[in-house]
Parts: sequence; C-alpha cells; structure tokens
Amino acid sequence: MQLDNTVEVETPEHVRFRFHAAGPTRRAWAYLIDLLVRVGILLIVEIVLVLATGQHLTSGKAIMNSGTLLSLFLIEWGYFVAFEAGWNGTTPGKRALRLRVVKAGGYPLSFMDAVLRNLLRTADFLPVGYLLGLVAMTWDGRFARLGDRAAGTMVVIEDPVRVAPSITLDPPPTAAEIVSFPHRVALPLPEREAIELLLRRRDLSPARRLELAEILAPIVERRLGVKSGDPVRFLALVYYLTVGGAAAAGKPNLPSGAKS
Repeated sequence: MQLDNTVEVETPEHVRFRFHAAGPTRRAWAYLIDLLVRVGILLIVEIVLVLATGQHLTSGKAIMNSGTLLSLFLIEWGYFVAFEAGWNGTTPGKRALRLRVVKAGGYPLSFMDAVLRNLLRTADFLPVGYLLGLVAMTWDGRFARLGDRAAGTMVVIEDPVRVAPSITLDPPPTAAEIVSFPHRVALPLPEREAIELLLRRRDLSPARRLELAEILAPIVERRLGVKSGDPVRFLALVYYLTVGGAAAAGKPNLPSGAKS
C-alpha cells in the first residue's frame, strides 16, 4: 500500500530496500542543469575551433569536418554515458537535485546500462520535447522512460540519512478509546507503514490529511473489526497501540491527528 512514490525492491538475499522514484519535474530541472553544462562545453569547443581554424561550429566546412561531428556527438550523447557510468549514476544536474540512476533492483548501473538507457534518448525525445518519454513515465510506477525500461534502470531521489523523531499521541488515549480496540492490535507491515507515513507528513493540510485518512481508515476498520469516528484520530490510536504504545507511554504528546 503506497501513499507516495516509494518503490520497494527485494534482493536475492530477501533484503528489502526502499527508494523514492524521481518524478518528471525534478528530472526536468536536472536535465536543464546538464543542458547548461553542455552548452558551456560547446562554447569552449567553439572558442578552440575558432582559434585553431578560424571556423565556427555552424559553418558549412566545420559541420562537414569529421572531428567536429564527433565532438558534437560526444557532447550530446557521450556526456550522459560518461558521467552516469563514471560518476556512479549521476551527472552534474542529477547530483545538484540529489538524483541517481540505479538498476531496478537497487544495484549500481554498469557502463552498458548507461549506454543503453542513453541510446534510446532519441526515442524518448520524439516527437518533440521528450513527449514520448513523458507519456511513458506517467504510465509507470517508477517513472521510467523508454531508455530506463530497456536498460532496467530507474532514477531515485537520494534522501539525506536522518533519524526520524518519535511519533506520540496528543491528547493521550482515554480508557474508553483503548477499550474499543481488540486486546491485541496487529496489522500487516505495509498498513502500519502507510499509517506512519500519513502521520509523519508535515506538509499536508488538514483537509488533505483527512482525505487520505478516509481512504485508509476503512481498510484498517475491516482488519480490526472496529468502527472509527474521526479517521485521523483513529489511525493515530491504531499506530499508538500497534507500534508506539510502549515507547510513547511516557511521553504521549501527539495531536488528535498526529505529529512528529
């Protein structure tokens, strides 16, 4: 059960990792930065070409020159391959936006993976402005464009490692609220994590938090055989009793929704 763009992968050793797949907007900003870097490289090539031959890149003779064509190809296509293969799945733009290309299983991509995903960049660009790639991304849970699908890769957001604050309940649960629940409250891990994700989302407005809680609460109600009143308070109580009850007993300070 997902409330965001979290992607879970499992290794052959049955170790599970979670990644946040990068959406089109963030990747577009990274591409814009890389475009500016490539334009800067082209300007350097232009200056060198003018000083060495007196010709511009756009002149007819320069365009027909095999060395010029090779330089343009390397800047346009080799740029991404070189950086992603040699810089552990990042480019200057991706690194600035904290993005990284990895294999769909969470492993680092190889040189051939970088080559394959970027060879299909032309197809993603069609008919103009990466329109086909954008359509492909919207139909994929990992926001994979055609090149990513062919190479078996995905672009993920590198979240800074931090210890999440504990979630507590405010006002504290009353005896009447606790009595309304089964003696032992147990939920599958995906549902517990979905509740925790909702409670930790500081960026949600009260209306949006209630909307998401109204989607999740009926599922939990059926699981526990309990009827809820306020769905946000209900989910906070469920989390308190399944995960945080013992730990939070000494510091019950979480609002009738939840806060961390």
